Amino acid sequence: MTVVVAIGTRKGLWLARSEDRVSWQVDGPHHPMQEVYAVAFDTRAGVRLLAGVASPHFGPGVSISDDLGASWEESATPPIAFPVEDAALERVWQLQPAPASQPGVVWAGTQPSALFKSSDGGRSFEFVEGLWNHPHRPEWDAGFGGQAVHTIVPDPADPDRMLVAMSTGGVYRTADGGKSWEARNKGIKAYFFPDPWPEFGQCVHKVAQHPALPSRFYAQNHHGVYRSDDGGDTWQSIASGLPTDFGFAMVVHPHDPDTIFTFPIEADGRRFPPEGKCRVYRSQDAGETWQSLGTGLPDDFWTAVMRDAMCTDTAEVPGVYFGSRSGEVYASPDEGETWHQVAAHLPDVMSVRAAVIPA
Repeated sequence: MTVVVAIGTRKGLWLARSEDRVSWQVDGPHHPMQEVYAVAFDTRAGVRLLAGVASPHFGPGVSISDDLGASWEESATPPIAFPVEDAALERVWQLQPAPASQPGVVWAGTQPSALFKSSDGGRSFEFVEGLWNHPHRPEWDAGFGGQAVHTIVPDPADPDRMLVAMSTGGVYRTADGGKSWEARNKGIKAYFFPDPWPEFGQCVHKVAQHPALPSRFYAQNHHGVYRSDDGGDTWQSIASGLPTDFGFAMVVHPHDPDTIFTFPIEADGRRFPPEGKCRVYRSQDAGETWQSLGTGLPDDFWTAVMRDAMCTDTAEVPGVYFGSRSGEVYASPDEGETWHQVAAHLPDVMSVRAAVIPA
């Protein structure tokens, strides 16, 4: 078994390879001096690596590699472009292959907040007008990092159902293939509004789901950690037991829908872990209780882990991975029990994704 970890940064993409998930070989940069906010492995037919890149000279786009970075395919024309006059693509924040029942379908979330669909594996994309034309859109504001759809969660069984999340705007869900969308934020607090329980406008940071239990979602918000057991209709706090309810990452164990991982950050105005101690928190009971995991992680760690900079692989005993704004990347071969450094001194890490490559 070989594991490949794609590490997207503000100055390019690095690829790390390991057979034991302890010792790593790292190569890069691919796409040097380009922002890589989104990376994805599409393993439905072989292994395809997709990267959302943004060049200061040539603008944003999507690059594809079918040989794990040895070569890259870039479209002669922009694969993602707004067909409306009042918007231009700033960057791709999320690339999400659809379930195996929809071969070739890849979804993209962008800044400004919009959704695009590819039917050819990421080579070209169509604009999803239903979300863009939502009556709430004029009131979606920009979060600190910009106004973007950064989370896409397709339903594993029903191709017409999907959940997206954006900063700021909150969680939205469709049941008709994207033609119409409904805000789904009941129970999520937005302390920064006069009415802290609005229908929409929440600054959600990440939403995750396990395919075996599609009615359950987990969310990390701008001060708030939540679970929904009814498909997003309502949310309840699961922050009790965490040192803080602020953070960006939320990851579900690939084989157990009750096990989740997050990386708490002290506060929105103090974006480093409590006491500067690098710790991943794991719950094995759907957020009822939490355990701090830090064996092998540093105590003098004054940086943050962003929303897409944490992930797992799909091995029988899953590995867990995260990268920081200070360019450090860590891996755990044993579900978070112990940690080993993959890389250091990289540019700001914005996205981390892992794939298990069969022998």
